[in-house]
Amino acid sequence: MTHILALDQGTTSSRALVFAPDLALKATAQEEFPQLYPASGWVEHDPMALWHTTLATAKAAIAKAGSPAIAAIGITNQRETTLLWERATGKPLHNAIVWQDRRTAATCARLRADGHEPMIAARTGLLLDPYFSGTKLAWMLDAIPEARARAAKGELAFGTVDSWLLWHLTGGRTHATDATNASRTMLYDIAKGAWDADLCALLDIPMALLPDVRSSNGDFGTTDPALFGAAIPIRGIAGDQQAAAIGQACFTPGMMKSTYGTGCFALLNTGETPVASQNRLLTTIAARIDGRTTYALEGAIFIAGAAVQWLRDGLGVIASAPETQKLAESADPAQDVLLVPAFTGLGAPWWDPDARGALFGLTRNTGPAELARAALMSVAYQTRDLWQAMQADWSGASETVLRVDGGMAASDWTMQALADTLGAPVDRPHMLETTALGAAWLAGYGAGLCDGPDAFAKSLAPERRFTPATTEEARQAAHARWRRAVSATISMGT
Repeated sequence: MTHILALDQGTTSSRALVFAPDLALKATAQEEFPQLYPASGWVEHDPMALWHTTLATAKAAIAKAGSPAIAAIGITNQRETTLLWERATGKPLHNAIVWQDRRTAATCARLRADGHEPMIAARTGLLLDPYFSGTKLAWMLDAIPEARARAAKGELAFGTVDSWLLWHLTGGRTHATDATNASRTMLYDIAKGAWDADLCALLDIPMALLPDVRSSNGDFGTTDPALFGAAIPIRGIAGDQQAAAIGQACFTPGMMKSTYGTGCFALLNTGETPVASQNRLLTTIAARIDGRTTYALEGAIFIAGAAVQWLRDGLGVIASAPETQKLAESADPAQDVLLVPAFTGLGAPWWDPDARGALFGLTRNTGPAELARAALMSVAYQTRDLWQAMQADWSGASETVLRVDGGMAASDWTMQALADTLGAPVDRPHMLETTALGAAWLAGYGAGLCDGPDAFAKSLAPERRFTPATTEEARQAAHARWRRAVSATISMGT
């Protein structure tokens, strides 16, 4: 029986998952890689580490599954992370600049001061922020000797992580991306569905660098037979957050999901018409399936699970992430410690790259338990900020259930705190790996192995629903205190 291979290349690790045609998970493999911090606010990855760990985990997962025939491959990836390489050799010219990186904040400020943000927002749905790929790529072209001239000659290739992996999987035969990843570059007109010459000219980016843009379930070529012993079709690509929405079957306008990994990303399906946000959310492409584009409002929180990593790696108060739930349960209820985790600035709806993290409400009795609770609650409070902004932006945001996934969704305490903070039910799926599931379904559907969107949606059911257990008065008071803490944090960064 043929199977589907999903490659999930994330911010801290690469994973591969093998699915049966009915999308039952058969095997997984995972490998972490180093995070590089060459300067304050800078975050990089070794491009070859991304490729080598992806290939190694793919082979390991296939072996764990009993070496079945792989009929199709789907790719999902950390999105705005930016790479530049030589077409002739596949050699990277610089480390990958990660989506969290803030080195182009001054460039964004200059473009904003020059009045370019309205045009950028109108065409791309994005805000002027270092988060997106365009200014990262422009920085590389400025920093690397002769890069811009070589790019104009067609000698170099730009891509987000999906394009980088696709290039190597196909032996350099395919330089392409899908519409969801293209929509995160700040170079793509999401209404016209094309790279924008004016935006490229604004950043002095030669368009010869850019990959071909295809449907998320499009034909992305086949693998080099030397990699897996056969030429395997690559039939699905989607950025990680859009893949998670697909894996949650958020195909209907009004459906909303929130993924809790290194960061937190909430997507609200708005249908076939892009909705311009009035609350500093992003308008993005949710998917392009069979050539049909659907849009979403998105809120991006830079620090979610990374706050727990900070407790472990930065402070050393926990040895592993699962310890935070037990610590949070034991925290002193009389201490209302708040963490605003602006370690790399604040994302939506604030978009303040200069803000830095802060703790409020510390006492002599504050310890690991209170810090753990504050880290987990910061995720719930930030999600509520996004939830409210989406409801204010779009009248169709009548959906009253939040679908959750990602590593933090496994914590019952955190999901109950989220339901209490939102005042709305929270549904957790049986398979938390919805990002990989979305990539697998895209590839399986593209290859004719899986049923269409409606049948896929009917096959999914929540593992558990968390319902609010606090009063509206308590919820409002807690969130008001959070907003005061955020305001104070922003003020300290100015």
